[in-house]
Formats: sequence, C-alpha cells, structure tokens
Amino acid sequence: MRVAVIGAGVIGKTHIKVLSQTGEELVAVCDVDKEKLSAYPDVARYENYLTMLDEVRPDAVHICTPHYLHAEMVINALRRNIHVLCEKPLCIKEEDVDRILEAEKNSAAQLGVCFQHRFDLSTIWVKRYLQGKEIVGAHGMLSWHRDKTYYDQAKWRGTRAFEGGGVLVNQAIHTLDLLQYLVGMPQDLVAWCANVSLQNVIEVEDTATLVCHGKTDFSLSATNAAAADFPAEVTVKTKDDVLRLRYDGVFVNDTYYDRKNMDTAFGKAVYGNGHAALIRDFYDCVGTGRKFSIDGAEGAKAVRLVLAAYRSNGTKVRITDKI
Repeated sequence: MRVAVIGAGVIGKTHIKVLSQTGEELVAVCDVDKEKLSAYPDVARYENYLTMLDEVRPDAVHICTPHYLHAEMVINALRRNIHVLCEKPLCIKEEDVDRILEAEKNSAAQLGVCFQHRFDLSTIWVKRYLQGKEIVGAHGMLSWHRDKTYYDQAKWRGTRAFEGGGVLVNQAIHTLDLLQYLVGMPQDLVAWCANVSLQNVIEVEDTATLVCHGKTDFSLSATNAAAADFPAEVTVKTKDDVLRLRYDGVFVNDTYYDRKNMDTAFGKAVYGNGHAALIRDFYDCVGTGRKFSIDGAEGAKAVRLVLAAYRSNGTKVRITDKI
C-alpha cells in the first residue's frame, strides 16, 4: 500500500515509525515546516497537501496535523477516494461532523480515526471481560501537568479556534472514548469546565468534570493542572467486580494483570501500545474490504461528547446523532 503522511510533528513521527514496521510503503510526507521535511530525503516532500494528494495519488493518507485542519483534509482525501487514517479529534466544529460523515458515505475509500487505546491489550482484555456482565457504572480520571512551556511549543495549542478546546479535546478525549466504548454512549450530560492554573497562558479549559447519563451512567474528571503526570484510569464497576483500566495493565479488585510488556509502545508512554495494532488492522481492513471498527461514526462519538460538554456550562445537554 502506498502511503502518505500529512504532518511531520510528534504524532506524525509516531505514525511514520509504525509504518516502517508494517510493510506499507511511505511515498510522501507533507508539512509546512521545511526543516521537518528534511528528515525524509528518500520520499517525495510537499508543503501543500492538496498538491501532494493530486500528484502522488497515494492509496492512503495519515492526517497528523493540528486539530483545526483535520476536517478539510479528511474530506478532500475522501473525495479523491483516498483511504484516510486521522488522528484524534476527527474535527472540532459541530457542523463538520455531518460534513465528514457525508464525505465518507460518498467515498469509495475507508475512514479510520486513531483512538489507539481501544487496541491496547489491556483495553481488549477488559472489553472481553465485561461481555455478559451487569455494569453498574464507570468513571474516568486524567490528571496531567501542562504548563506554559508545553503550550509555547505550538501557537495552535490552547486556543478555541485552532485546538478546539483544552484538556477535553486534546488529552482526555481518549478517556472519554474508552468510557463510551466500554459502557455505551450516553443520552445526556452535565459538564463544568474551568481554567484553574493557566489563565494567562491559554484561552480554554485546563480542568473539566462530566456527568453522563444513559443505559450506564459514567463520569469523568480531567485536569492539566496537576503537579505531575499521573496514569490515566478508567474504572468500571460491575455487579461483582471493580476493574481499573490503565494503558499498562488492569486491576480486577485487588489483583493486577500486567499488560505493558506484551506489545511495543511507540512514541510517548501515554500513547499506550495500541498504535501498531490499530494501523495494522486499518490496512488489513483496506486490503480485505473489511470495515474498520473506528470509522467516522465511531470516531465522532467522543467529539460529540466533548462538544456537548462545551455547550453544557452546568446545564443538562441532550446528546443526539446530530449535534
């Protein structure tokens, strides 16, 4: 499969590293920063992604750019019948969800969204464990530290227009995706968002709390204002057990099941070990015609939760198929 990557930053490098081990052929890299492109002298290099798509005509493209660029890039690739694997979030605007799903519907290509923690061995283990069990509720917790140095690395970070929000749309969106994936999508939620420690640094939230109601209720506590990075966790309570899911393993009541050494982690430790498995499965789906499990509709679920949380401001908000 001939593959191109748009965005050669931190996450783009992770995708390129995984591709080098999956047997797919990297034929082009695109980035507006020429210095980043210099690391890839053996492939075609572009600063304009549309020119790259039209000249190279890759079979698939990975979108690893800042959030605000995702929607148009996804749509333009799908309109050219090029398979797309997009980093989270799929988009950051309410009106773009339906535009993307319509482009996916009318395309001969597949769309995949990179929620790699669904492919972590610990997540797969918990998903299977919960089959047939009565789930009482769930809670997600993310407590990380982000400061001015982090946000100064890229001007788009910490802005409503370009990042789309703060801790919810960037860091905690993975935890939200796991919550709904494991216990089901809620019908409504109430959320509170605040800027606790970064008022003079970012214009969006660094702390948020969500309470979601559905067949199984769940909640989320997320902050970038912690003193340090702590392991993100999803806790699921069944009628008989309490499961604590982390990217490196699972607690079932007081027993710990270690998963961190069963596969390779790519990039930052918090990325987990799911990137390689997700990318391999995506290309197996493309090659065999099997439908990829995290398609546009699945990838949009966490976006819908985030956008509903931003609309809530302490009031109950209904979550529907159309935002």
